Amino acid sequence: MTKQTILGRVTQLAKANINALLDQAEDPEKMLDQLIRDYANNISDAEQAIAGTIGNLRLMEQDHQEDVAAARQWGEKALAASRKADGLRASGGTVEADRFDGLARVALQRQLQSEKEAATAGPVIASQTEVVEKLKSGLDQMKAKFSQLQAKRDELVARSRSADAQNRMLDAVKSVDVLDPASELGRFEDKVRREEARALGKQELAASSLDAQFEQLEGLGDTAEVEVRLAALKSGS
Repeated sequence: MTKQTILGRVTQLAKANINALLDQAEDPEKMLDQLIRDYANNISDAEQAIAGTIGNLRLMEQDHQEDVAAARQWGEKALAASRKADGLRASGGTVEADRFDGLARVALQRQLQSEKEAATAGPVIASQTEVVEKLKSGLDQMKAKFSQLQAKRDELVARSRSADAQNRMLDAVKSVDVLDPASELGRFEDKVRREEARALGKQELAASSLDAQFEQLEGLGDTAEVEVRLAALKSGS
């Protein structure tokens, strides 16, 4: 993964609009849980990538320090060889003096090479350091977003469930006859009243039948009395 890709990914995730994502979700609770998992995975990936970038930067810094140190050491060796050559030449040791001057030249070449390598690495290290700082900043923003998302998850889920419950209640209310909510009770009451009237009618019929029977018995009693009186007349008593 290149540093540009890492930086772009971190920046994009850090600027992600959580509210816009939730507005587009059919199931906010599942969306939140998935978003948390995705954020956690992306943060882990970003941390690994940034760690690799930082590791490469530290290696470059070490190499740069070694080049700077090597340039200094080769300079010291060149100086020591040159002074040795001067001393030998002053005492008449021309051949040895030339040999040490040759060593001084080799040391100076090595010094120059180390200085060039250090100079070349300097701007690269500066640029890479800037990239690393941006990556760290983006990662911090991602972690802040992640903390915000975790903190608001329960609140958003509770609000989502409450809204869902209200919607279900309102849908249920729509199925009720709002013009006459007691219409079914009214029809049942009419049925009960009809049954009660029918029972009263049966009671009246039963009462009328019983009165007729008693009247018939009373009529039979009068007839018996008439017969007794008639028999008395006939007997002259």
